[in-house]
Amino acid sequence: MAHRTTDPLDARPAAARWAVGAAVYTASVKSRLLVALLLLCVALAWAWLPSRESNSAEDPVAALSLIRPKPVKAAPDFQVRTPDDRTIRLADLRGKVVFLNFWATWCEPCREEMPSMERLHRAYRDRGLVVLAISLDAQGASVVNPFVKKFALTFPVGLDPKMAVRETYGVWAVPSTFIIDKQGKRVLFANGAREWDGQAAHAVIESLLR
Repeated sequence: MAHRTTDPLDARPAAARWAVGAAVYTASVKSRLLVALLLLCVALAWAWLPSRESNSAEDPVAALSLIRPKPVKAAPDFQVRTPDDRTIRLADLRGKVVFLNFWATWCEPCREEMPSMERLHRAYRDRGLVVLAISLDAQGASVVNPFVKKFALTFPVGLDPKMAVRETYGVWAVPSTFIIDKQGKRVLFANGAREWDGQAAHAVIESLLR
């Protein structure tokens, strides 16, 4: 007589076999649900990204991650000396759009955005934009002048070695940029470096110059 091999699972009580089967079924269902959820997340991400890009393209402020202060307040007046010993006063720039940037020669992100600020300045200086960069270097002109020459900067640079203007504007990190409209109000703010001569930046400045 042939010997019949018994499956170990068959040798277990019915309740045990049911428990094993249920566990296998539950694991399979969980696996399928996990895959379904992952696919849903991917689908939602793909659906959201084009919408976000579209919104950014339509709104240059969002594209540059600029902040709209609420409420909008007047920009505090100040005056600073320039490296060539001239005086610049904010009140004298009323009627123009002012791009007020706080920076320092030791700040790497400041170095990165300076060339785009220079290009923005050259593109709009004859249309009513003033790019004004306030240096927070304690050493003043002795370190700012070489920096200006190295980067061939032609926009006005002010010196704030005692950080009085920085304190007035509540600047806690560099670079920081305030965009002031023709009425002298701080309408936009950026903390950190930006690409200031791109399409979004041009759209922002164009809207304020109208």
